[in-house]
Amino acid sequence: MPTEVILPKVDMDMATGQISRWFAEEGAKVKKGDVLFEIETDKAAMEIDAPASGTLRNVTGKERVDIPVGEPVAWIYADDEVYEAKQGEAPISPLVGEMSAKPTEGGAVPPASHSFAPPSALPGISPTRGEIGQSQGERATPLARRLAREAGLKIAEIQGSGPRSRVVRADVEAAVAAKAAAPAQLVAEIAAPSPVEAPSAPSPAPKPMSDDQVLKLFAEGSYELVPHDNMRKTIARRLVEAKSTIPHFYLTLDCELDALLALRTQLNAAAPMRKTEKGEVPAYKLSVNDMVIKAMAMALMAVPDANASWTDNAMVKHKHADVGVAVSIPGGLITPIIRHADEKTLSVISNEMKDLANRARSRKLKPEEYQGGTTAVSNLGMFGIKDFAAVINPPHATILAVGAGEDRAVVKKGEIKIATVMSVTLSTDHRAVDGALGAELLGAFKRMIENPMGMLV
Repeated sequence: MPTEVILPKVDMDMATGQISRWFAEEGAKVKKGDVLFEIETDKAAMEIDAPASGTLRNVTGKERVDIPVGEPVAWIYADDEVYEAKQGEAPISPLVGEMSAKPTEGGAVPPASHSFAPPSALPGISPTRGEIGQSQGERATPLARRLAREAGLKIAEIQGSGPRSRVVRADVEAAVAAKAAAPAQLVAEIAAPSPVEAPSAPSPAPKPMSDDQVLKLFAEGSYELVPHDNMRKTIARRLVEAKSTIPHFYLTLDCELDALLALRTQLNAAAPMRKTEKGEVPAYKLSVNDMVIKAMAMALMAVPDANASWTDNAMVKHKHADVGVAVSIPGGLITPIIRHADEKTLSVISNEMKDLANRARSRKLKPEEYQGGTTAVSNLGMFGIKDFAAVINPPHATILAVGAGEDRAVVKKGEIKIATVMSVTLSTDHRAVDGALGAELLGAFKRMIENPMGMLV
């Protein structure tokens, strides 16, 4: 049997993906492990390898089109397997030979190496009837056809979203939901009281403005529409979910940076040199953000009850501090994670962060490099932002927003002094980290920042 090439699930929340480009064409010879195509998700671009060696056939996965996870996008025929399907035509279930072949969940049927005749050429089977002899306008998976039959719907009247407009389970479920909603809407309209009879009940929560309502507020021709890509849609959905379902609580304090800046200068000056293609360069160059990551990780270990995630059934207490760091990339934001940051040296954190940030901007991160984590840091100090509050990124229970370090007047022992001060705001999930616990965590972070030698022990 030819080897099926499917669109794999490369992200925890991935339901569909897009093939950004193919590296092999129809009829090309490929070897197992060769890069076949590149998947573009909302966070990264992943290269997918060939699962077998042979000839690439029936390339049905189109570039820049949403494809459900698990759908076949091509098949690889071994050298000793017969290929008879026409170019550009999806394989058809064998009617002679391997009758036991079963359709996949997405509705596609794996091709066979045996010779076969098209359904229209077989005696006794009409091309417009039956599971096998369905017409072009009635393509559907067996599961979709059964669900439609049970719901009293006609497959021909359902718009398919699968390969070659095949009707899949999700299409039938959507049609069933629409059918159920229609009578309910009619009843609601009939039962709605007239303006005179309307009771003085509280007004329902306002709904977001529709696209048409928004566009009507602006003169035609005074704007252009830029469609949202997958990343922007995902960011919008998660932000709404986070702010709607997580009770945010905010704590802000100021940290003096003079001791940290002095130590950073001393450590960078002592960095050994290493040889590269561009000549000798320092083995590391610490930033303030590198030291913030380390301080936050150590603070979580000092206040372990705050190193947690909320679930409905239990509190998840983490044994290590995995710190996510918000990185701005074209079109959005991604949060690569420094794993076990509490155990790593500043130089290791610095070099690892530079590598993660570079690969994040080129969308080359692996899912395990940005999924999970126990907390996050978002730093806008380089833009001159004094302070702000960040939105928690589930499953985290905290996120630290870091502002710019700037010279400020501070009072010490009754005298006004000048110090470099940085404002930080801790956003907490109040279900997991309440006010007192959050204050304890932020206090531990402040002690680390103002006594940075502790990060070297």
